[in-house]
Amino acid sequence: MADELKGAVALVTGASSGIGRATALRLAASGAAVALVARREDRLRDLCDEITGLGGDAVALPGDLADPARAAGAVQDAVAAYGRLDVLVNNAGVMLLGPVADAPEEEWERMLDLNLRAVLATTRAALPHLLAAAESAPRRVADVVNIGSVAGQGAGARAGNGVYALTKAGLAAFSESLRQELAGRRVRVALVEPGATVTELADHVRPEVLAERRKAMGDVVRLSADDVADAVGYVVTRPREVALNRIVIRPTAQV
Repeated sequence: MADELKGAVALVTGASSGIGRATALRLAASGAAVALVARREDRLRDLCDEITGLGGDAVALPGDLADPARAAGAVQDAVAAYGRLDVLVNNAGVMLLGPVADAPEEEWERMLDLNLRAVLATTRAALPHLLAAAESAPRRVADVVNIGSVAGQGAGARAGNGVYALTKAGLAAFSESLRQELAGRRVRVALVEPGATVTELADHVRPEVLAERRKAMGDVVRLSADDVADAVGYVVTRPREVALNRIVIRPTAQV
């Protein structure tokens, strides 16, 4: 374990798999105590065991962040466990692709609930604690990192990803507005926008839509979750006078 984040506490949502899991491991390796939030309690417990086995400190906080009350409660649980909060990584999300014309409405609601409403609820609950951490040792700076997508950029909206792109574009706008509000108070806000990444997101896409998506990607070698987690770790370990506000990370061959 390193000590770049020694004494700091991080809350990572969607920590049971993919980018969230890799990010939790990355932050723990830098010395942070990590609070892990996701629906799958068994996976969170396994991750806690892995982190503590490596000499780190972690707590599992199972729950569905689509419930705003649970989103806020997860923050309070993390603070109750560790006494503070220095880093919030809003990673939980879902990607349900498909044409607008025949999309099940529940897919849209699920994306709005997790990709936007959960971020708002978690961030709102976390801000008082992040502002307090920014004024105290050990770092005297705090971080919000939102995991977006290249789909949230203007050119990233493609046929078949309209509502998903909408949620990620909204996240980008929220991140920039929040950054401007908090810049003078030493709470940094970063948006990390990955391209095609090997995670479980694709497992929830309808089979016929997924087949078209894979055909469009061709032979492109996708990012690993560790690639994205490395970017998150880099963002939050910069000196307090350095803020990285937006990082786009794509596979080299992705157009």
